Amino acid sequence: MKNFDVIIVGAGSIGVPTALSLSKRKLKVLVIEKYPSIGQGQNKSAIGGIRATHSDGAKIKIGLKSLEIFSAWQQTYGDDINWQKGGYLFPIYTADDKKLMTDLLEKQKSYGLNINWIGTGEVKEIVKGINGEHLLGGIYSPDDGNASPLLAMNAFYRQAKKLGVEFNFNETVTEIKTQNGKVTQVKTDKGRYNCNYIINCAGAYAREVGQMAGVDLPVKPDMHEGAITEPVEKLFAPMVVDIRQSEDAKNYYFYQNKEGQIVFCMTPQPSLYGTDRNATSAFLPSISKKMIGILPKLSVVKVRRSWRGLYPMTSDGFPIVDTFENAKGFISAVGMCGQGFMLAPGIGELVSKMITGSLSSEDKEILRSFSATRKFTDTEVYK
Repeated sequence: MKNFDVIIVGAGSIGVPTALSLSKRKLKVLVIEKYPSIGQGQNKSAIGGIRATHSDGAKIKIGLKSLEIFSAWQQTYGDDINWQKGGYLFPIYTADDKKLMTDLLEKQKSYGLNINWIGTGEVKEIVKGINGEHLLGGIYSPDDGNASPLLAMNAFYRQAKKLGVEFNFNETVTEIKTQNGKVTQVKTDKGRYNCNYIINCAGAYAREVGQMAGVDLPVKPDMHEGAITEPVEKLFAPMVVDIRQSEDAKNYYFYQNKEGQIVFCMTPQPSLYGTDRNATSAFLPSISKKMIGILPKLSVVKVRRSWRGLYPMTSDGFPIVDTFENAKGFISAVGMCGQGFMLAPGIGELVSKMITGSLSSEDKEILRSFSATRKFTDTEVYK
Protein backbone atom coordinates (compact mmCIF):
# COMPACT_ATOMS: atom_id res chain seq x y z
CA MET A 1 0.00 0.00 0.00
CA LYS A 2 1.43 3.39 -1.04
CA ASN A 3 1.35 6.54 1.04
CA PHE A 4 0.78 10.00 -0.43
CA ASP A 5 0.51 13.51 0.91
CA VAL A 6 -2.34 14.28 -1.48
CA ILE A 7 -4.64 12.24 -3.70
CA ILE A 8 -6.52 14.06 -6.46
CA VAL A 9 -9.66 12.51 -7.91
CA GLY A 10 -9.87 13.49 -11.57
CA ALA A 11 -7.16 14.25 -14.16
CA GLY A 12 -8.98 17.03 -15.94
CA SER A 13 -8.98 20.81 -16.20
CA ILE A 14 -8.66 21.34 -12.43
CA GLY A 15 -6.93 18.15 -11.31
CA VAL A 16 -3.85 18.33 -13.54
CA PRO A 17 -2.88 21.99 -12.85
CA THR A 18 -3.55 21.43 -9.13
CA ALA A 19 -1.23 18.42 -9.17
CA LEU A 20 1.45 20.58 -10.77
CA SER A 21 1.03 23.34 -8.18
CA LEU A 22 1.31 20.83 -5.33
CA SER A 23 4.36 19.12 -6.82
CA LYS A 24 6.15 22.48 -7.01
CA ARG A 25 5.71 22.61 -3.24
CA LYS A 26 7.45 19.21 -2.85
CA LEU A 27 4.33 17.24 -1.93
CA LYS A 28 3.90 13.59 -2.94
CA VAL A 29 0.84 13.53 -5.18
CA LEU A 30 -1.24 10.80 -6.79
CA VAL A 31 -3.92 11.58 -9.40
CA ILE A 32 -6.56 8.90 -9.97
CA GLU A 33 -8.49 9.00 -13.24
CA LYS A 34 -11.15 6.60 -14.50
CA TYR A 35 -10.39 7.38 -18.14
CA PRO A 36 -7.32 6.16 -20.09
CA SER A 37 -5.56 9.56 -20.10
CA ILE A 38 -5.79 13.15 -18.96
CA GLY A 39 -8.54 15.49 -20.07
CA GLN A 40 -10.95 12.82 -21.26
CA GLY A 41 -13.92 14.09 -19.24
CA GLN A 42 -15.08 17.65 -19.84
CA ASN A 43 -11.69 19.15 -20.71
CA LYS A 44 -11.81 17.79 -24.25
CA SER A 45 -15.17 19.50 -24.69
CA ALA A 46 -13.85 22.93 -23.62
CA ILE A 47 -13.58 25.47 -26.45
CA GLY A 48 -10.51 27.21 -25.01
CA GLY A 49 -11.61 30.67 -23.90
CA ILE A 50 -9.59 32.18 -21.03
CA ARG A 51 -10.79 35.31 -19.28
CA ALA A 52 -10.61 37.23 -16.07
CA THR A 53 -13.77 39.07 -17.11
CA HIS A 54 -16.26 38.16 -14.41
CA SER A 55 -18.69 40.11 -12.25
CA ASP A 56 -17.23 38.98 -8.90
CA GLY A 57 -13.93 40.00 -7.33
CA ALA A 58 -12.94 36.46 -6.31
CA LYS A 59 -13.34 35.06 -9.82
CA ILE A 60 -11.61 38.09 -11.33
CA LYS A 61 -8.57 37.54 -9.10
CA ILE A 62 -8.42 33.81 -9.88
CA GLY A 63 -8.87 34.63 -13.56
CA LEU A 64 -6.03 37.14 -13.52
CA LYS A 65 -3.72 34.57 -11.92
CA SER A 66 -4.70 32.00 -14.53
CA LEU A 67 -4.12 34.48 -17.35
CA GLU A 68 -0.67 35.20 -15.94
CA ILE A 69 0.21 31.49 -16.02
CA PHE A 70 -1.28 30.73 -19.44
CA SER A 71 0.23 33.77 -21.16
CA ALA A 72 3.74 33.07 -19.80
CA TRP A 73 3.65 29.30 -20.30
CA GLN A 74 5.64 29.04 -23.52
CA GLN A 75 8.29 31.47 -22.30
CA THR A 76 8.55 29.63 -18.97
CA TYR A 77 8.40 26.00 -20.08
CA GLY A 78 8.86 26.02 -23.85
CA ASP A 79 5.53 24.39 -24.77
CA ASP A 80 3.35 26.07 -27.39
CA ILE A 81 -0.20 25.79 -26.03
CA ASN A 82 -1.67 27.97 -28.82
CA TRP A 83 -2.06 30.93 -26.47
CA GLN A 84 -3.49 34.06 -28.10
CA LYS A 85 -4.25 37.37 -26.41
CA GLY A 86 -7.27 38.24 -28.49
CA GLY A 87 -9.48 39.72 -25.78
CA TYR A 88 -13.19 39.27 -25.11
CA LEU A 89 -15.77 41.46 -26.82
CA PHE A 90 -19.41 41.73 -25.76
CA PRO A 91 -21.26 43.65 -28.50
CA ILE A 92 -24.30 45.37 -27.01
CA TYR A 93 -27.54 45.86 -28.92
CA THR A 94 -30.08 46.86 -26.24
CA ALA A 95 -30.26 49.60 -23.63
CA ASP A 96 -31.00 47.08 -20.87
CA ASP A 97 -27.89 45.05 -21.68
CA LYS A 98 -25.79 48.22 -21.83
CA LYS A 99 -26.91 49.22 -18.35
CA LEU A 100 -26.35 45.72 -16.97
CA MET A 101 -22.79 45.54 -18.27
CA THR A 102 -21.65 49.13 -17.72
CA ASP A 103 -22.93 49.14 -14.14
CA LEU A 104 -20.28 46.51 -13.37
CA LEU A 105 -17.30 48.35 -14.86
CA GLU A 106 -16.22 50.35 -11.81
CA LYS A 107 -16.27 47.25 -9.61
CA GLN A 108 -14.41 45.17 -12.19
CA LYS A 109 -11.71 47.80 -12.61
CA SER A 110 -11.28 48.04 -8.83
CA TYR A 111 -10.08 44.42 -8.86
CA GLY A 112 -7.47 45.11 -11.54
CA LEU A 113 -9.42 44.06 -14.62
CA ASN A 114 -8.55 45.86 -17.86
CA ILE A 115 -12.04 46.40 -19.23
CA ASN A 116 -13.90 49.30 -20.84
CA TRP A 117 -16.98 50.37 -22.72
CA ILE A 118 -16.13 51.07 -26.36
CA GLY A 119 -18.19 52.81 -29.01
CA THR A 120 -19.85 51.41 -32.11
CA GLY A 121 -17.02 52.48 -34.38
CA GLU A 122 -14.38 50.70 -32.29
CA VAL A 123 -16.47 47.51 -32.15
CA LYS A 124 -16.70 47.57 -35.94
CA GLU A 125 -12.95 48.09 -36.19
CA ILE A 126 -12.15 45.17 -33.86
CA VAL A 127 -14.56 42.79 -35.62
CA LYS A 128 -14.80 43.93 -39.21
CA GLY A 129 -18.11 43.10 -40.83
CA ILE A 130 -20.06 42.83 -37.57
CA ASN A 131 -23.77 43.62 -37.87
CA GLY A 132 -24.07 47.32 -37.04
CA GLU A 133 -27.89 47.51 -36.94
CA HIS A 134 -28.94 48.67 -33.44
CA LEU A 135 -25.33 48.22 -32.24
CA LEU A 136 -24.76 50.54 -29.29
CA GLY A 137 -21.14 49.69 -28.56
CA GLY A 138 -19.54 46.96 -26.52
CA ILE A 139 -17.66 45.78 -23.46
CA TYR A 140 -14.06 44.96 -24.31
CA SER A 141 -11.38 43.27 -22.17
CA PRO A 142 -8.24 43.12 -24.36
CA ASP A 143 -6.04 41.06 -22.00
CA ASP A 144 -8.24 37.96 -22.12
CA GLY A 145 -7.49 35.27 -24.66
CA ASN A 146 -7.61 31.62 -25.61
CA ALA A 147 -5.50 28.49 -25.80
CA SER A 148 -5.84 24.86 -26.79
CA PRO A 149 -7.30 22.77 -23.92
CA LEU A 150 -5.63 19.67 -25.38
CA LEU A 151 -2.16 21.22 -25.71
CA ALA A 152 -2.41 23.02 -22.37
CA MET A 153 -3.48 19.99 -20.34
CA ASN A 154 -0.73 17.88 -21.88
CA ALA A 155 1.79 20.61 -21.08
CA PHE A 156 0.64 20.76 -17.43
CA TYR A 157 0.75 16.96 -17.30
CA ARG A 158 4.30 16.71 -18.60
CA GLN A 159 5.56 19.25 -16.10
CA ALA A 160 3.74 17.52 -13.23
CA LYS A 161 5.25 14.17 -14.24
CA LYS A 162 8.73 15.71 -14.29
CA LEU A 163 8.21 16.84 -10.70
CA GLY A 164 7.17 13.37 -9.55
CA VAL A 165 3.38 13.36 -9.67
CA GLU A 166 1.99 9.84 -10.18
CA PHE A 167 -1.01 9.32 -12.45
CA ASN A 168 -3.13 6.17 -12.27
CA PHE A 169 -5.39 5.87 -15.33
CA ASN A 170 -8.23 3.43 -16.00
CA GLU A 171 -8.85 3.35 -12.25
CA THR A 172 -12.09 4.28 -10.49
CA VAL A 173 -12.45 5.53 -6.92
CA THR A 174 -14.99 3.37 -5.11
CA GLU A 175 -14.65 4.45 -1.47
CA ILE A 176 -13.13 7.15 0.72
CA LYS A 177 -12.12 5.98 4.18
CA THR A 178 -12.23 8.24 7.23
CA GLN A 179 -11.09 7.80 10.81
CA ASN A 180 -12.11 10.10 13.65
CA GLY A 181 -13.61 12.55 11.15
CA LYS A 182 -10.52 12.74 8.93
CA VAL A 183 -9.86 11.20 5.53
CA THR A 184 -7.19 8.51 5.62
CA GLN A 185 -7.47 6.35 2.54
CA VAL A 186 -8.82 6.06 -0.99
CA LYS A 187 -10.05 2.71 -2.22
CA THR A 188 -10.34 2.02 -5.95
CA ASP A 189 -11.22 -0.90 -8.17
CA LYS A 190 -7.48 -1.65 -8.28
CA GLY A 191 -6.08 -0.88 -4.86
CA ARG A 192 -5.89 1.21 -1.68
CA TYR A 193 -3.84 4.35 -1.04
CA ASN A 194 -3.17 6.16 2.23
CA CYS A 195 -3.13 9.94 2.25
CA ASN A 196 -3.40 13.09 4.33
CA TYR A 197 -5.55 15.04 1.86
CA ILE A 198 -8.04 14.20 -0.88
CA ILE A 199 -8.99 16.81 -3.47
CA ASN A 200 -12.26 16.34 -5.33
CA CYS A 201 -11.65 17.50 -8.92
CA ALA A 202 -14.28 15.23 -10.45
CA GLY A 203 -16.07 17.92 -12.47
CA ALA A 204 -19.51 16.79 -13.56
CA TYR A 205 -19.32 13.88 -11.11
CA ALA A 206 -18.20 15.94 -8.12
CA ARG A 207 -21.34 15.25 -6.15
CA GLU A 208 -20.89 11.49 -6.29
CA VAL A 209 -17.28 11.74 -5.11
CA GLY A 210 -18.27 14.12 -2.33
CA GLN A 211 -20.89 11.71 -1.07
CA MET A 212 -18.19 9.08 -0.57
CA ALA A 213 -16.69 11.40 2.05
CA GLY A 214 -20.06 12.26 3.59
CA VAL A 215 -20.15 15.68 1.89
CA ASP A 216 -23.11 16.83 -0.20
CA LEU A 217 -21.99 19.25 -2.90
CA PRO A 218 -24.76 21.16 -4.76
CA VAL A 219 -23.26 20.62 -8.21
CA LYS A 220 -25.22 19.27 -11.17
CA PRO A 221 -24.12 18.93 -14.80
CA ASP A 222 -25.70 21.12 -17.46
CA MET A 223 -25.41 19.96 -21.09
CA HIS A 224 -23.90 22.43 -23.60
CA GLU A 225 -23.05 21.93 -27.26
CA GLY A 226 -20.09 23.29 -29.21
CA ALA A 227 -18.58 22.99 -32.67
CA ILE A 228 -15.53 23.84 -34.78
CA THR A 229 -15.11 24.84 -38.43
CA GLU A 230 -12.52 24.34 -41.10
CA PRO A 231 -9.51 26.70 -40.87
CA VAL A 232 -9.89 30.01 -42.74
CA GLU A 233 -7.88 33.21 -43.05
CA LYS A 234 -7.80 35.44 -39.97
CA LEU A 235 -11.15 37.21 -39.65
CA PHE A 236 -11.13 38.61 -36.10
CA ALA A 237 -9.18 38.35 -32.83
CA PRO A 238 -11.48 38.38 -29.78
CA MET A 239 -13.95 35.94 -28.32
CA VAL A 240 -17.29 37.45 -29.37
CA VAL A 241 -20.05 36.95 -26.80
CA ASP A 242 -23.63 37.85 -27.72
CA ILE A 243 -25.65 38.07 -24.50
CA ARG A 244 -29.02 38.64 -26.19
CA GLN A 245 -31.40 35.93 -25.07
CA SER A 246 -33.59 33.95 -27.46
CA GLU A 247 -36.14 31.19 -27.13
CA ASP A 248 -33.49 28.48 -27.03
CA ALA A 249 -30.33 30.31 -25.88
CA LYS A 250 -29.23 32.50 -22.97
CA ASN A 251 -26.15 33.52 -24.96
CA TYR A 252 -23.66 32.19 -27.48
CA TYR A 253 -19.99 32.89 -28.16
CA PHE A 254 -17.31 32.19 -30.72
CA TYR A 255 -13.67 32.93 -31.54
CA GLN A 256 -11.01 32.05 -34.11
CA ASN A 257 -8.23 29.86 -32.76
CA LYS A 258 -4.53 30.03 -33.61
CA GLU A 259 -5.04 27.51 -36.41
CA GLY A 260 -7.74 29.64 -38.05
CA GLN A 261 -10.76 27.58 -37.00
CA ILE A 262 -13.92 29.19 -35.63
CA VAL A 263 -14.87 27.54 -32.34
CA PHE A 264 -18.31 28.21 -30.91
CA CYS A 265 -20.74 27.26 -28.15
CA MET A 266 -24.23 28.11 -26.93
CA THR A 267 -25.79 28.30 -23.46
CA PRO A 268 -29.16 26.54 -23.74
CA GLN A 269 -32.40 28.01 -22.49
CA PRO A 270 -33.88 26.49 -20.44
CA SER A 271 -30.92 24.73 -18.84
CA LEU A 272 -30.58 21.09 -19.84
CA TYR A 273 -29.44 19.14 -16.80
CA GLY A 274 -28.11 15.63 -17.22
CA THR A 275 -25.15 13.66 -18.53
CA ASP A 276 -26.13 12.94 -22.14
CA ARG A 277 -23.01 13.61 -24.26
CA ASN A 278 -24.72 13.03 -27.61
CA ALA A 279 -24.84 16.01 -29.98
CA THR A 280 -28.28 17.03 -31.23
CA SER A 281 -29.66 17.96 -34.64
CA ALA A 282 -31.11 21.24 -33.30
CA PHE A 283 -27.86 22.90 -32.23
CA LEU A 284 -26.14 23.73 -35.53
CA PRO A 285 -29.17 25.22 -37.34
CA SER A 286 -29.92 27.44 -34.32
CA ILE A 287 -26.45 28.76 -33.56
CA SER A 288 -25.50 29.10 -37.25
CA LYS A 289 -28.40 31.46 -37.82
CA LYS A 290 -27.38 33.52 -34.78
CA MET A 291 -23.71 33.71 -35.76
CA ILE A 292 -24.42 34.64 -39.38
CA GLY A 293 -26.83 37.27 -38.09
CA ILE A 294 -24.09 38.99 -36.12
CA LEU A 295 -21.17 38.31 -38.52
CA PRO A 296 -22.54 37.59 -42.02
CA LYS A 297 -19.17 36.60 -43.54
CA LEU A 298 -19.30 33.36 -41.51
CA SER A 299 -22.03 32.04 -43.83
CA VAL A 300 -19.46 30.48 -46.20
CA VAL A 301 -17.38 28.72 -43.53
CA LYS A 302 -17.85 24.95 -43.28
CA VAL A 303 -18.42 23.25 -39.92
CA ARG A 304 -16.22 20.20 -39.31
CA ARG A 305 -17.76 18.66 -36.21
CA SER A 306 -19.94 19.32 -33.18
CA TRP A 307 -20.11 17.79 -29.72
CA ARG A 308 -21.78 18.08 -26.34
CA GLY A 309 -20.06 18.56 -23.01
CA LEU A 310 -21.13 18.99 -19.40
CA TYR A 311 -20.92 22.19 -17.34
CA PRO A 312 -20.74 21.33 -13.61
CA MET A 313 -23.12 24.03 -12.36
CA THR A 314 -23.82 25.64 -9.01
CA SER A 315 -26.97 27.70 -8.58
CA ASP A 316 -25.11 31.02 -8.34
CA GLY A 317 -22.39 30.43 -10.92
CA PHE A 318 -19.45 30.37 -8.48
CA PRO A 319 -17.10 27.45 -7.72
CA ILE A 320 -17.04 25.51 -4.47
CA VAL A 321 -13.49 25.46 -3.10
CA ASP A 322 -13.60 24.50 0.56
CA THR A 323 -12.72 22.13 3.40
CA PHE A 324 -15.23 20.28 5.61
CA GLU A 325 -15.44 19.79 9.37
CA ASN A 326 -17.05 16.35 9.10
CA ALA A 327 -14.32 15.14 6.70
CA LYS A 328 -11.08 16.87 7.59
CA GLY A 329 -8.50 16.65 4.83
CA PHE A 330 -11.19 16.48 2.13
CA ILE A 331 -11.09 19.50 -0.19
CA SER A 332 -13.51 20.36 -2.98
CA ALA A 333 -12.40 22.17 -6.13
CA VAL A 334 -15.62 21.77 -8.07
CA GLY A 335 -18.60 23.59 -9.59
CA MET A 336 -16.62 25.63 -12.12
CA CYS A 337 -19.77 26.18 -14.21
CA GLY A 338 -18.07 25.47 -17.52
CA GLN A 339 -15.11 27.71 -16.67
CA GLY A 340 -12.79 25.04 -15.31
CA PHE A 341 -10.19 25.36 -18.05
CA MET A 342 -9.87 29.13 -17.73
CA LEU A 343 -9.83 29.14 -13.91
CA ALA A 344 -7.69 26.02 -13.43
CA PRO A 345 -4.17 27.40 -12.89
CA GLY A 346 -5.42 29.96 -10.36
CA ILE A 347 -7.56 27.39 -8.57
CA GLY A 348 -4.59 25.00 -8.44
CA GLU A 349 -2.45 27.64 -6.77
CA LEU A 350 -5.20 28.46 -4.29
CA VAL A 351 -5.76 24.83 -3.27
CA SER A 352 -2.02 24.29 -2.90
CA LYS A 353 -1.84 27.21 -0.50
CA MET A 354 -4.75 25.76 1.49
CA ILE A 355 -2.83 22.53 2.00
CA THR A 356 0.53 24.14 2.77
CA GLY A 357 -0.95 26.74 5.12
CA SER A 358 0.33 29.68 3.08
CA LEU A 359 -2.91 31.52 2.34
CA SER A 360 -2.71 35.30 2.12
CA SER A 361 -5.48 37.58 3.37
CA GLU A 362 -6.60 37.98 -0.25
CA ASP A 363 -6.70 34.20 -0.70
CA LYS A 364 -8.89 33.87 2.39
CA GLU A 365 -11.24 36.50 0.99
CA ILE A 366 -11.50 34.57 -2.27
CA LEU A 367 -12.28 31.37 -0.37
CA ARG A 368 -15.14 33.07 1.45
CA SER A 369 -16.77 33.68 -1.94
CA PHE A 370 -16.22 30.03 -2.87
CA SER A 371 -17.37 28.57 0.46
CA ALA A 372 -19.62 25.51 0.46
CA THR A 373 -21.68 27.14 3.23
CA ARG A 374 -22.40 30.41 1.43
CA LYS A 375 -26.02 31.37 0.83
CA PHE A 376 -25.90 30.85 -2.97
CA THR A 377 -28.06 33.94 -3.43
CA ASP A 378 -25.72 36.10 -5.55
CA THR A 379 -25.48 35.51 -9.30
CA GLU A 380 -22.46 35.61 -11.57
CA VAL A 381 -23.54 37.90 -14.42
CA TYR A 382 -20.89 36.43 -16.73
CA LYS A 383 -21.81 32.76 -16.16
